[in-house]
Amino acid sequence: MASADPERGWLYRHRFALLASVVVAVGFGWLLHAGALPVVPPREALQRIPVWIIVAQALLYLVALYVRAHRWSWLLAPIQPVPLRRVLTISFIGYGALLLLPFRTGEVVRPALIRKRENVSGWAAMGTVAAERIIDGLVLSLLLLAALWRAHPLEPLPDHIGDLAVPVAVIPVAAYSALAVFAGAFAAIGLFWWRRTWARHLVEATVGRVSPALAERIAGVLERLADGLGFFPRASVTARFLGATVLYYLLIAASVELLVWGAGLHPVDFTRATAIVGVLHLGVLLPNAPGYFGAFQVAVYAGLAMYYPPAEVAGPGAAVVFLLYATQVGLTLLTAAVALVVEHRSAPATPAAPAAAAREGSGALPPG
Repeated sequence: MASADPERGWLYRHRFALLASVVVAVGFGWLLHAGALPVVPPREALQRIPVWIIVAQALLYLVALYVRAHRWSWLLAPIQPVPLRRVLTISFIGYGALLLLPFRTGEVVRPALIRKRENVSGWAAMGTVAAERIIDGLVLSLLLLAALWRAHPLEPLPDHIGDLAVPVAVIPVAAYSALAVFAGAFAAIGLFWWRRTWARHLVEATVGRVSPALAERIAGVLERLADGLGFFPRASVTARFLGATVLYYLLIAASVELLVWGAGLHPVDFTRATAIVGVLHLGVLLPNAPGYFGAFQVAVYAGLAMYYPPAEVAGPGAAVVFLLYATQVGLTLLTAAVALVVEHRSAPATPAAPAAAAREGSGALPPG
């Protein structure tokens, strides 16, 4: 009977995760309603933003998506060079999957596809994605903290976001916490890449005292993920990747600054926009509902609440939240759809495809 399980389909196998993600989305929807934070802005707030600003911020996001996808090729090169076109199409498909699939299960799509198409080790590819996520978190946390130091928030900071009894003062605390978490994660993977044997002994001497099986599992996963740090000794590659990562976030900040200015919120400056982007990305970092629905809106509202009065946040600010969400989700899905068509036309038929597809659909990482 077990062999019939794959025939039930992806939806059936992931029904509990999907149900949980729907519950999360409904919960965030209730929070937005309870906090008087509109999902759809007042018509007059939306109409006051010129069309050219909406188009310009969309183009900025498209450039940011390209930068984000391109930089992955530099992490893959030490493992196995992959044509840039293939890196771009697989990245765009992966970003679409990450957006749609619940609880960040879409993270495995890029490693699975790059292994299937380019015969790259699955664990090594997953290691590059893990390294990318950790470096993203480090860079984002540092940018957010720098923006919080330089920008001048409201004094005193509001003790509510809309009508939600959530003090805005939690944002700096969250930024420092995120920096500590990502720094620790990078140190753990880096230690296994630099001194693998010593790092394994360290895990066995600490976690192993509580559970030897858990220690073995943790060490095994960290060893495999450490393979993705092959780019690190190459200073030029590391510098390009870090530069592209900063550029990616600053391009999104520029798009936010445009929308804030177009909505009529004042004062407007790039530092405040960078802080809002930092809060947004921290807000959607944890596993949440498909499309980041709810978490995205609450995070942008929280960022705006640091600098603008509540009436402006729920009025003109609602237009910023709505357009930012519509642009990012819409363009991510559009580029993913185009990339799927390109990959379908260029991918050779292979007898192993059904088995590989079943593995990918299960959410498991393919063997490397």
